[in-house]
Amino acid sequence: MNTEFDLAGLLAERSGERYALHSRHLNHQLPRMLRTLGFDKMYERGEGAHLWDAEGNDYLDMLAGFGVMGVGRHHPVVRKALHDVLDAGLPDLTRFDCAPLPGLLAERLLAHSPHLDRVYFGNSGAEAVEAALKFARHATGRPRVLYCGHAFHGLTAGALSVNGESGFREGFGPLLPDTAIALGDLDALDRELRRGDVAAFIVEPIQGKGVQEAPPGFLKAAQELLHQRGALLIADEVQTGLGRTGDFYAYQHEDGVEPDLLCVAKTLSGGYVPVSATVGKDGIFKKVYSSMDRVVVHSASFGANAQAMAAGLAVLAVIEQEGLVERARRVGGLLKSRLAALADRYEMLHDVRGRGLMIGIEFGRPSSLGLRSRWTMLQAARKGLFAQMVVVPLLQRHRILTQVSGDRLEVIKLIPPLVLGEDDVDRFVGAFTEVMDEAHSGGGLMWDFGRTLVKQAVANR
Repeated sequence: MNTEFDLAGLLAERSGERYALHSRHLNHQLPRMLRTLGFDKMYERGEGAHLWDAEGNDYLDMLAGFGVMGVGRHHPVVRKALHDVLDAGLPDLTRFDCAPLPGLLAERLLAHSPHLDRVYFGNSGAEAVEAALKFARHATGRPRVLYCGHAFHGLTAGALSVNGESGFREGFGPLLPDTAIALGDLDALDRELRRGDVAAFIVEPIQGKGVQEAPPGFLKAAQELLHQRGALLIADEVQTGLGRTGDFYAYQHEDGVEPDLLCVAKTLSGGYVPVSATVGKDGIFKKVYSSMDRVVVHSASFGANAQAMAAGLAVLAVIEQEGLVERARRVGGLLKSRLAALADRYEMLHDVRGRGLMIGIEFGRPSSLGLRSRWTMLQAARKGLFAQMVVVPLLQRHRILTQVSGDRLEVIKLIPPLVLGEDDVDRFVGAFTEVMDEAHSGGGLMWDFGRTLVKQAVANR
């Protein structure tokens, strides 16, 4: 065979066209949005908690690819595992054998949730949720799943049915007949369960949107209500799992909580190969896969492929051997405490919350007259613009990548790689302090940019 393919040459030749290519062939709104915010950077390299552009400038990554880069970008242990599995030339995805790697990864995952027994491997967080919804419905024989307002469980049709953000749902109905309750509202949960048609309640122990934590005791009490009524508890740990919150799983922060089904993804990939896991109790799996006739009643063409399994095994080895769960607890605690200490200094800084390396910084209406008038101007145009005013200079002036935690939210979410160091905390807090100093000075480039955002928001109405 004389086939030739030069990836390095292709990138060298056409990398500069990246935004034009997206505009022509992919989601044309993405480059438009990035240019509007000044986020149209050209990153060339990543390592750990850092990115570099073509000029060699270093950027601190407090976003981690929406949580995918849990063990950092291009961790050498994960890279080696992927090289090894490719070099092994394994007979992957034959469909008529039982390969060793899926069993080994399932064994390692289950060791961290000893009350669960079996694993289904898919390709994304949304797929993990889809599997959990199907398994719960089949195991209970009931149609309805409860979820929380402001929840995010994915954007495929089933996962979208339990998505608490109307902006994602509009135009994609009709969806499945599921019902939202407020996070922490046990009375609403009990009321819905009494109708007798609820298969499960799916919940993020800490919601990604707004970084809202379930109230103390809520998960345990919800579990008891569910089991009394023959329904299941599904814990969505797609973003919070594998150490991010300072526990291996966020639900483990509360004693006595044992979900019937558990959804995992993001960090498990090592940032390389899409992979997800739906972990559950033996009885649930045996009801779904009840006979040889139903052996493929739920499956995925690329599920449990060798590359994904190798990445997952390597990621778990890194988390365990490098103590990343404890590190997330320690470094995240330091970052949260240093940010919370600024609350008395800045009247627009209203709250710092979260656990481990999942932190929300919430802004709110100031008390002083001059700042209040500027705040009101932003809110009248579109809620969430002040948080965006903070995110933009953090990137443009301080080379720190962050995100607003949801549409129309005045909350910045920090979900950096778990390898974040104390020097990175110093860098972020110093930059954040400078940005907030300018915001509270009542003038300058930051508020000029705010007026630009207002004009953009008004034009998009």
